[in-house]
Amino acid sequence: MSPSDRRTRKLATIKAAMIEYLYLRRVAYDEGLRLQAEIAALRLPGRVDNVLLLLEHPPVLTLGRNARRANVLASDELLAARGVALHEINRGGDVTYHGPGQLVGYPIFDLRSLVNAKGARLGPVDFVRMMEEALIRVCGVYGVRAGRIAGLTGVWCGERKIGAIGIHVSRGITSHGFAFNLTTDLRDFQLINPCGITDKPVTSLEREIPEGVSLPGLEEMAHQAARQFGHVFGQQLLAVENIEALRAQAAAAKPAMPGEDTPLQIPAEVERLHGDPERPVRA
Repeated sequence: MSPSDRRTRKLATIKAAMIEYLYLRRVAYDEGLRLQAEIAALRLPGRVDNVLLLLEHPPVLTLGRNARRANVLASDELLAARGVALHEINRGGDVTYHGPGQLVGYPIFDLRSLVNAKGARLGPVDFVRMMEEALIRVCGVYGVRAGRIAGLTGVWCGERKIGAIGIHVSRGITSHGFAFNLTTDLRDFQLINPCGITDKPVTSLEREIPEGVSLPGLEEMAHQAARQFGHVFGQQLLAVENIEALRAQAAAAKPAMPGEDTPLQIPAEVERLHGDPERPVRA
């Protein structure tokens, strides 16, 4: 294949890319990890398009690769009494909280299907900035001014953090994602130093919206977030009814021809989560 043919094929892949999104309601954190690994294994050979999982978790603390256990302020006994689980995971960042009233998004995207404003392949930092932009736009829909703070990942209303972001990239496929506080009980953040930050509080969309503005339910907020992802990433959006429909689509699809630099190896993270059942997994 000539260099021009390769470029044509890559451009066609970019133009054809779309975001399929699923709203899954409340999902246990372990199940969320399993779904991410399953979909990453389907995205790598192109059996599915870019997938955005939108859901809510029961109360859980997650510690990223750079987390310090000292940023969990509650004892194991208190966490157990409050029904709060704790997981050590492989995303970037420190400790964060997930719980009811919070919209969690897991984009399982192939970075090779995305380009930045200059037409170059999207890198992880660009990807995070675009995720931030999508959440900033969601805030704007409801009259809330949000933005960034230099040197700090996430979405902020002034000095108050409303959205946390942490991703993992393996073989060009992203996983993990964002936690966006809608009607979250902010008292649960007292269990931790959120993202290791001690001098900036957290907030929620419910607390920030102007008087007279009503906040829709979690499902409608999930659809709104998906729409903003479509706008920011410049991709068509397709709602998928449920995970079974996505699996059926993947089963019927032929694997895409890999690009010249696309490895055929299964991501290490997927191997870890689907590997030897006798091997303990810390996730």
